[in-house]
Amino acid sequence: MGVEVLSVSVDSVFVHKMWNDHELSKMVDGGIPFPMLSDQDGSIGKMYGIYDEDSGIETRGRFIIDPDGNVQGFEVLTPPVGRNVSESIRQIQAFQHVRNSKGTEATPSGWRPGKKVLKPGPELVGNVWKEWKVSEAFED
Repeated sequence: MGVEVLSVSVDSVFVHKMWNDHELSKMVDGGIPFPMLSDQDGSIGKMYGIYDEDSGIETRGRFIIDPDGNVQGFEVLTPPVGRNVSESIRQIQAFQHVRNSKGTEATPSGWRPGKKVLKPGPELVGNVWKEWKVSEAFED
């Protein structure tokens, strides 16, 4: 997909190694396929507003950053709730589609590659419901 994935946490590189060796490698053949970065002072988490100064931990966050360095999407969850990798991939595909169309197309809720897109413009205002009604793009 032409994306770079990074994992960042306040844990040390040693904790990351233990986590990969004793947990992740048992769940993912060969271990985690992307770099795990240590943010022990929370500076990265502070930049993205997910570092909790009082407890010294970062909330689980996922950020989609475009090639220009702009955050296009993010999701922040409390630690007991897992993330959905399939949804992350779908969103990346949608952001890439919109970027490739140079903003001439928008992806509706639940859009997947090959499904109907919306054409932003004055004629769409007040008529989205018509597109919604006839589109398969909204089905999961």
